[in-house]
Amino acid sequence: MHRRQLLKIFSAFPLSFSTGHLLSAPASPGKLLLVFLRGGYDAANLLVPVNSDFYYESRPNIAIARPSIDINSAISLSSDWALHPVLRKTIYPLYMEKQAIFIPFAGTNDLSRSHFETQDNIELGQENDMRRNLHSGFLNRLAAVLNGVAPMSFTDQLPLIFQGNANVPNTALRNIAKPALDARQAKIISSMYKNTEFSRQINEGFSVQDEVTQEIAKEMKAASRNAINAKGFELDARRVARMMREKYNLGFIDIGGWDTHIGQGGATGYLANRLDELGRGFAAMAHELGSDWRNTVVVVVSEFGRTFRENGNHGTDHGHGTVFWVLGGSVRGGEVRGEQVQVNAKSLFQNRDYPVLNEYRAVLAGLFLKLYGLNSSQLNTIFPGVQPKQLDLI
Repeated sequence: MHRRQLLKIFSAFPLSFSTGHLLSAPASPGKLLLVFLRGGYDAANLLVPVNSDFYYESRPNIAIARPSIDINSAISLSSDWALHPVLRKTIYPLYMEKQAIFIPFAGTNDLSRSHFETQDNIELGQENDMRRNLHSGFLNRLAAVLNGVAPMSFTDQLPLIFQGNANVPNTALRNIAKPALDARQAKIISSMYKNTEFSRQINEGFSVQDEVTQEIAKEMKAASRNAINAKGFELDARRVARMMREKYNLGFIDIGGWDTHIGQGGATGYLANRLDELGRGFAAMAHELGSDWRNTVVVVVSEFGRTFRENGNHGTDHGHGTVFWVLGGSVRGGEVRGEQVQVNAKSLFQNRDYPVLNEYRAVLAGLFLKLYGLNSSQLNTIFPGVQPKQLDLI
């Protein structure tokens, strides 16, 4: 049995502080939580371009079926877009209540496709040149221009996005993730085929799986930068919601495990499970916040999307444009917003990825302008030289 065949078989198994000072500015009227999906999640299987034949040609094994009566088919949002079916009971109700927005073709102008470089560039929120302050994240600068803000980073270490002059505490959240197929289960499966004609292939298969899994796990762990995993996120989300309800109004949390090079799955599988857990977490957060949800905005970003075409291992590789989420009781939702193009081969960036038409700093600057009533000088402090993009998000 060849190594490639074995890979295809086994891919189917399923309080510290920064130092500084605060500057006077308008008081925060609500709560903002920025969620960073580290690892570059596959946005094309979250917000599905169901009107694109090219999507289905490009993803023969992992595409989400067009909306139908089948529970595993995509959930229609418009003639062009649909939602992954695992979000039917969590995010879709928020969308129907006009409390959720999706912004496709979003992201950064960074072209490195490197997790670390792109994450750093996003968190800094500055022009990528020699004049950058490498110890000043844009959420820290936002905290610095807000009067009376209570920031909190829900991370085990203070991330770059919250580093800078403003005092920002951090608190670790528990990671309860575990592998889908552990050593005990592998041993049981091997014993089932002991002394049979399949014994050698099964043992060889687990050997290859272990090798590949270790390689991929190392990359995914590195890309996640100690972020919590989506598995068990519902419990973490409730904890975050309680803390924000009681004390904090500017938060950050990062969630890893999105680097799906192998065995990504479609309507079911690895990515579907992660999205399901993410959706459950956000639904729990909305419930836990109670009446405070009306004044809360949750923005979900990732460093980049994935390649539009699936790869030979039924996964996707590092891409460019992605899809942002904006959730909350004050959101003017129920729509897919931002500049868009038809999804076809001609519209791909470098013949492989979604293009970036909605640059993240411009989108967030437009949101901050509306949310906090900042003036141009304050916006320029947060995102130097950026013109706000007004998408009527709140």
